[in-house]
Amino acid sequence: MVSQTGNKDKITDWVNPNDKSGEFKRQQSAFRNFISREPGAQFPPRKAAIISTSPMLVHGVAHRTLITRKLKGLEDIISFSSVHWHLAENGWRFATADEKLPGENTIPDPLHPDFTHLRDIYFSNDPDYTGRFTVPVLFDKKTNLIVSNESAEIIRMLYYEFDNLLPAGFKSIDLYPQNLRTQIDTSNEWIYNDVNNGVYKSGFATTQEAYEKAVTTLFGSLDRIETHLSKQSSPYFFGDSITEADIRLFTTIIRFDPVYVQHFKCNLKDIRSGYPAIHKWVKELYWGSPAFGETTDFEHIKKHYTKSHKQINVFGITPLGPVPDILPKDEEVRAAQA
Repeated sequence: MVSQTGNKDKITDWVNPNDKSGEFKRQQSAFRNFISREPGAQFPPRKAAIISTSPMLVHGVAHRTLITRKLKGLEDIISFSSVHWHLAENGWRFATADEKLPGENTIPDPLHPDFTHLRDIYFSNDPDYTGRFTVPVLFDKKTNLIVSNESAEIIRMLYYEFDNLLPAGFKSIDLYPQNLRTQIDTSNEWIYNDVNNGVYKSGFATTQEAYEKAVTTLFGSLDRIETHLSKQSSPYFFGDSITEADIRLFTTIIRFDPVYVQHFKCNLKDIRSGYPAIHKWVKELYWGSPAFGETTDFEHIKKHYTKSHKQINVFGITPLGPVPDILPKDEEVRAAQA
């Protein structure tokens, strides 16, 4: 595909076929502005002024933003729409009015009736844009401008910048507490590189060497997480309450058994039988907090990966298992019970 920008890279080629390393290299986000309470800020926090356009239940980095939005009670302040789960040559598309898809707000673009794809929003802001049309997108409805497409920065905007618009109960929720910031930042660095991005490095690798390097690093870091969680006295990654560390790791772990084990060949172990502490942690979040469970839709997740990634799944077959997608809170697989 040649995009309107003249970029000849195919959206559906996750590794450049001419790259002999065979390694997946994630693109840097292009829009990096901020919502800020500072006087004179270009994007001040405003009620009902920002929309997050993302495949709500599909992509891990987009999923982070909706978990955070719900944890902080921002549903009435930040609206959102979800793109269709299928990613094709023109990138993410909006669902049409006649499509009845599972998941909340999988609808046509509510702001631009003529826009059929997420790329239309990117080009409306930058006609010469040459990068990928990534999600999530934080969009300011008042200025009609993209604020950011970097999920790690979007979720931090939501932690505090809207607090003056929130009731005391949500205002007091601190997902990035001062006393844990060094630990959170340190864990973010290696967990993102080895785990969040590691599943993609494994799955999209086009050489055996690139795959083995990525997958062994991935499972070494899962072993490290298992050791850490097994020593925790609380059900969360750090401390006695949910923090950014839980949000960022959850979106990968909840997809691991249903998708990454088979689709990305991350099959040295699965979570439910190979990592009891991680399994207990992810079930606690999924079943114990609506912000995690209610923003996860396994049909969207499984169909997106298996039917969009034709470079590694040519026929788009979606495996039926595992069954169930996630086990009940107090249940373990027989191997783990034994």
